[in-house]
Amino acid sequence: MRSHSYDDVLAGRRRKKVPEVPAEPGLVVEDPVSGFCGAVVKTEYGNVVLEDAKGRHRVFPFVPAGFLLEGKPVTLVPFKAPPQAPARQISASGSVKVQGLQARVARDSRIWVEGKHDAELVERVWGHDLRVEGVVVEPLDGVDVLADRIAEFGTGPGRRLGVLVDHLVPGSKESRLVEAIRDENVLVTGHPYIDVWEAVRPAAVGIRAWPKIPRGTEWKQGICDALGWGQPFEGWQRVLSGVSSFRDLETPLIGAVERLIDFVTEPAEED
Repeated sequence: MRSHSYDDVLAGRRRKKVPEVPAEPGLVVEDPVSGFCGAVVKTEYGNVVLEDAKGRHRVFPFVPAGFLLEGKPVTLVPFKAPPQAPARQISASGSVKVQGLQARVARDSRIWVEGKHDAELVERVWGHDLRVEGVVVEPLDGVDVLADRIAEFGTGPGRRLGVLVDHLVPGSKESRLVEAIRDENVLVTGHPYIDVWEAVRPAAVGIRAWPKIPRGTEWKQGICDALGWGQPFEGWQRVLSGVSSFRDLETPLIGAVERLIDFVTEPAEED
């Protein structure tokens, strides 16, 4: 007949719980019955698959206290990987996309570009950023009217203008017009290309280089004639469809637009 003290000790041993361990891939355990020792490869259909040092696989059921971990009994349970944070999405301009974006109310400040094609290209690449910042892009239809348009607009703190100009090189008509602008609330940037089409990398539109068009020939029509693109409106569709991100643009245009966005979104200084 067992003594009460022996029964108490035995009961204490029976109450000792075997720890549960998630069967995380890579965990090394041993099956005490067969002596098979290996790392967890995966779990499936209520079983765990182990791989030993020789690359052999064995399948074992999940049973209480069914494995040894560092020589001690454990109960393997299915491993649940922690939920992963959604991958960050990048916009066409290279910025991180704002999920669930609702366009901000438009600022008083504006970005002006020379024409419709410039506006469409800027929207194509920087559209997400502009909606985040509440910046409207408007075509000027040429820089000849720039000074008059600035006067009509009425600039001031919190009401800035950023202007993107084509062919902004020393001695050009565009550079002379820009030099006449004297307003701290206006920033004019530009690129050296004759037209914004040329600011698109040739490889993006499937050509080796942009053709040289003789003086006196309307540039866009000359490009279309040289490349067999038909009329300028057809050529523009080829150019625009070839642009999917900032990587399809030449560096001078990228830098010019980025500077304008920074300028018109800069907080107004308080008095």
